[in-house]
Amino acid sequence: MEVILLERVAKLGQMGETVKVRPGFARNYLLARGKALRATEANKKRFEDQRAQLEARNLERRTEAQGVADKLDGQSFVLIRQSGETGVLYGSVSTRDLAEVLTQNGFTVGRDQFSLNQPIKTLGLHTVPVVLHPEVEVNVTVNVARSPEEAERQARGESTVVRDELDLEELGLEVGAALAEAGPEADDR
Repeated sequence: MEVILLERVAKLGQMGETVKVRPGFARNYLLARGKALRATEANKKRFEDQRAQLEARNLERRTEAQGVADKLDGQSFVLIRQSGETGVLYGSVSTRDLAEVLTQNGFTVGRDQFSLNQPIKTLGLHTVPVVLHPEVEVNVTVNVARSPEEAERQARGESTVVRDELDLEELGLEVGAALAEAGPEADDR
């Protein structure tokens, strides 16, 4: 299916381009969110008539997004979560959690504006890209910790995770001793 893009879409094209996309992507995403029009003769004429208005609206949105980006770029936010001793969270940090913490700190960011491929599942400092406009992207740092004190230590660069460090020789001897105690029937399993 061919569509006319009404705004820049990442990895697809610029405003005004006619691109060929799969029908499901066009129906469910591009057309549903007002990012494109079907590439019919009537829509092509309508787009050319409204092109100046669309470009002006896009420039206005980009300017607003750039203003927010200047304030947001490089900011650090703290999320307190429960985790085990090894630093693995009992839950995860999703885009909804990130949107809530930014909103609490005075920024209006939707959960669909975070470019998070996988949820955050470990303690520590994580860099998360935020796409404020198709042409404006910034990075924020999310400090996931068990307590505010731990967040401060992580921000200074200290490791707060307890790791089980076993000597490989010691581990080899323990496995060998366990097999010797089990006897020859352990080899038959």
